[in-house]
Amino acid sequence: MSLLERSLETIIDTFHQYSTKAGHPDTLNKREFRALAKTELPNFLKCGDINDIMEDLDTNQDQQLSFEEVSMLFARLTNASHEKMHEGHHRGHDHSHGPGLGEGGQSKGCH
Repeated sequence: MSLLERSLETIIDTFHQYSTKAGHPDTLNKREFRALAKTELPNFLKCGDINDIMEDLDTNQDQQLSFEEVSMLFARLTNASHEKMHEGHHRGHDHSHGPGLGEGGQSKGCH
């Protein structure tokens, strides 16, 4: 598999690593989502925002996050990191990137 294909598989496997801990095996409850964010996204998400993020992602308001709902977060984080990489850097034909979200060793996440 290509690097991108392995990365997509990693996202799916990581979701299920947390979704199978309690409750429905194909959704994340609040505790599972908090654990995923704390462990897997410590430099991208702030602990205090977890409830707001979950509420925003939970489009059917069932207090659970499906893979489809969580994938929206991954897409938003990918886009935000890409935008951060371009801050102050040329975007033309020979564009360059700076650090993205979470880069630079400064954790902003849950501890």
